[in-house]
Amino acid sequence: MREAEIPVKFEPQGKVVYALHGTRLLEAASGAGITLNSPCGNKGTCGKCRVKIIQGLAAPTETELKSISDDELNNGVRLACQTTIVGPMTIEIPETSLLASTFQILASDDDSLADVSDVAVRKQYVELPVPNRHDEAPDMLRLQRAIGTCSIGLPLLREIPSRLRSWDFKGTAVLGDHRLLDFERGNTESECYAVAFDVGTTTLVGVLLDLSTGRECASISRMNPQTSFGDDVLSRILFARESPNGLTRMQVAIVGEINEMIMDLAEQANIPVERIYEATFSGNTTMQHLLEGVDPTALCEVPFSPATGHSLLVYSHEIGLHIHPRGRAYIFPIIGGFVGGDTVAGIIATGAGTEKKPTLLVDIGTNGEIFASYNGRMLATSTAAGPAFEGARIQHGMRATAGAIEKFIYDGQVRINVIGNAAPVGLCGSALVDVVAELLRHGVIIREGLMLPPAMLPPEVPQPLRERVIDHQDGPAFILATEEESGINGPVLLTQKDVRELQLATAALRAGCSILLKRLGIQATDVEQVLIAGGFGNFIRRSNAQRIGLLPSDIERQRIAFVGNTSLAGARLAAASQKIRKEAEDLARHVTHVDLSMDPDFHVEYVEAMLFPES
Repeated sequence: MREAEIPVKFEPQGKVVYALHGTRLLEAASGAGITLNSPCGNKGTCGKCRVKIIQGLAAPTETELKSISDDELNNGVRLACQTTIVGPMTIEIPETSLLASTFQILASDDDSLADVSDVAVRKQYVELPVPNRHDEAPDMLRLQRAIGTCSIGLPLLREIPSRLRSWDFKGTAVLGDHRLLDFERGNTESECYAVAFDVGTTTLVGVLLDLSTGRECASISRMNPQTSFGDDVLSRILFARESPNGLTRMQVAIVGEINEMIMDLAEQANIPVERIYEATFSGNTTMQHLLEGVDPTALCEVPFSPATGHSLLVYSHEIGLHIHPRGRAYIFPIIGGFVGGDTVAGIIATGAGTEKKPTLLVDIGTNGEIFASYNGRMLATSTAAGPAFEGARIQHGMRATAGAIEKFIYDGQVRINVIGNAAPVGLCGSALVDVVAELLRHGVIIREGLMLPPAMLPPEVPQPLRERVIDHQDGPAFILATEEESGINGPVLLTQKDVRELQLATAALRAGCSILLKRLGIQATDVEQVLIAGGFGNFIRRSNAQRIGLLPSDIERQRIAFVGNTSLAGARLAAASQKIRKEAEDLARHVTHVDLSMDPDFHVEYVEAMLFPES
């Protein structure tokens, strides 16, 4: 049954989502793409997820009464992890409650802006003395007296004499790593921008950053156009190797899409693209190779060696980016194999590399990366989870866009939440996890991953679930939305093949976690914090993720925290700070890469992980 959904508006973002009655505000915010800080695991003890309810004020919970002052409660302050939605609401989110929205380290207690004094690109307005017989210094020497020693390229040097004299020796120097990138008319010190991108296998996410203040000005996400060449990294590597001009075609496709996203970001912020001087990129190893136009074929041959492990800093035009003509592109360092810059960015953003206590960082996506650390030892690996979590290879799977069922609940009746308050046309990864978990709990699906046909369902299966199990052409299927309820020509189904795809994805991640913990000499019960990264991770329910084995079931639920898109968060930090770039470089060289294909225990762990956990 599709229930009437309740509108919730978040300010100052201006985003509206529709949620089911009883949904917590923290979850609704995730649905709007807003990740709130909740290091206590949603227990309401840290007070980091404070919001102000402008409309639809709810009565405070007992937890809120203990942790929020009376004055604040009367002014509408609540905890997003405790307050539930009972009617239309307007929520104001203070900047201090956002997770890494303005360059803050995700796991830090410091909610202030990061220091942007060491940005890689800076501007300085100067008014230079005009040459005369008593001061006949060369133009560049005259400029360097004001801005410090710097190098300059010949094309810009050719422009400097005429610009200085046309503008009365006044203007703004644009400096990047002690190199003069431009000299602009007037005072443009406040117009200094960068873009940061998470280059995912399935999705691209980008933000525009004001380098003078450290604030985010605009954001955007799109599908990675390379999906037309293959929906996982291996198929794209093979396309690059076997298809005529395959590498070039994929590089042109992704850079073309990124350029369109940059144009959209600039339009959102109402700035010229030429005021964007740098772009930072974080992605898995294959995605970074394809962005750079570097041949990735060695990644599908033992020992799976990347072309480079160090970060790259190149002129933007070298990879075809349309920002400032002399702008630059920074691409994260790689740990090894398929463990790329997105993992480095995630470790930097969460501070997981500095933890002494047993820590797991799991980035759930098409290419799942896992990082484990304990007492100074750091290990990382990658698993081919596949695109099921992104909705690919699922019969009615889709991205988390309008019309996608994103939440499935059984509490005596079937309830679904649809993104955009629209008729359901498919389901995204979070709903896939929800429905399989519920069907496991109630005996419709058994441990081996088989969905039982109607005639074989145990008598204890509740009638509201039983009546939705049907015999389909490819085996049993479960009706999520009937033909009358759906926005497609037929019902929205979960099929046996869909369950198998989810098994494959979860088994890969679960086995990878087991291998890393075994190498550290600890068990899952010893892990004190599990950080779930990736855009998909924001939307899954921990209890359901543990029920299907996506997360270790023997870890206490409060130790699991969702930290959002840490790849993007790390890319934002690198855009703001040269110190962060150095930390990333050092980290990439100190993390030990674990090749699961060479581990003798991986196959056994993987086969065992194909079984869903006991209830």
